[in-house]
Amino acid sequence: MDILYLMILCSVTLAVIFLIIFIVNAKKGQFEDDESPAVRILLDSEIIKEEPEKQEKK
Repeated sequence: MDILYLMILCSVTLAVIFLIIFIVNAKKGQFEDDESPAVRILLDSEIIKEEPEKQEKK
């Protein structure tokens, strides 16, 4: 029965640590811009496709 109390204490402590880390990162603005990375990956692939064409024309 003692191990059960230990496991509950460890899991609650770990949950509190993750919550604190999440709150600190949210206050720093880590989760503000969630759309740009999705759009940026689409734009990067277009730039890569254009570069070899420019080199072939030269």
